[in-house]
Amino acid sequence: MAYGSPATEADIAAYFTHIRGGRPPSPEALAGLTHRYRAIGGSPLTDITRAQAQALSEQTGLPAFAGMKHAPPFVAEAAADAHNAGVSRLVGLPLAPHYARMSLGGYERSLREAWAGELIFIPGFHDHPAFIAAVQGLLREAFSEGRPDRLFFTAHSLPARIIAEGDPYHDQLLHSCRLVANGLDLPEWEFAFQSQSQTGEPWLGPDLLEAVEQSGARDVLVCPIGFVADHLEILYDLDVEAQEFARQKGIRIRRTASFNARPEFVSALAAVVADALVRVA
Repeated sequence: MAYGSPATEADIAAYFTHIRGGRPPSPEALAGLTHRYRAIGGSPLTDITRAQAQALSEQTGLPAFAGMKHAPPFVAEAAADAHNAGVSRLVGLPLAPHYARMSLGGYERSLREAWAGELIFIPGFHDHPAFIAAVQGLLREAFSEGRPDRLFFTAHSLPARIIAEGDPYHDQLLHSCRLVANGLDLPEWEFAFQSQSQTGEPWLGPDLLEAVEQSGARDVLVCPIGFVADHLEILYDLDVEAQEFARQKGIRIRRTASFNARPEFVSALAAVVADALVRVA
């Protein structure tokens, strides 16, 4: 399961409305989102998620179905496809490593509402050794092109109130970063958030671009550890917005490659699924 993305520009309004729980966005907000999707030529997220599912199926020998939270094919459609294929025991795998109630919790609610059979839900894989090893591989690959002054791990920001609510999201992110750092000789690193939404309430920080500027680093590598595929938050926030910021400041910002359907990530997902099945055996 993944977040979803509009298939065409004509689908952006319905997609944005679904994200907002049925409340249509303002014309200004819709124009802003449309601009970002135009800038990246549309999001490949749905196609990537399908490719990840297909590759995982080929590696595990199990049927796999792709469902999206906010756009077709929806989670409920994927559950129906699984039912029609004769599946009675389903593993729910959100393609997000770190648990937050408003993100992974939403996937679980959608799937449980749509699925009547046995369900094994995987609430993230932030500390799984195969995931950590895969992130380390991305960093080694990036270091082969030069060692940066500073490394920033990032993830999608969420409303700051989740900390007071006891949500594990922030702690899991830091735990992942420390596990990755334990196995590598890293430059000085820190964690920052990206892709904050304007909702009128405080969101988790520090913001990536503010943190980069305050660091004084001139050569920066970003590892978006909270994301596993190319989509708007990678292709626009890092590849467009952050690059414009870098040009203005006269610095270099680059990022690690996205996993997408790379074999090492598919193998990590297969290990995550296998361990989940062992735990309930």
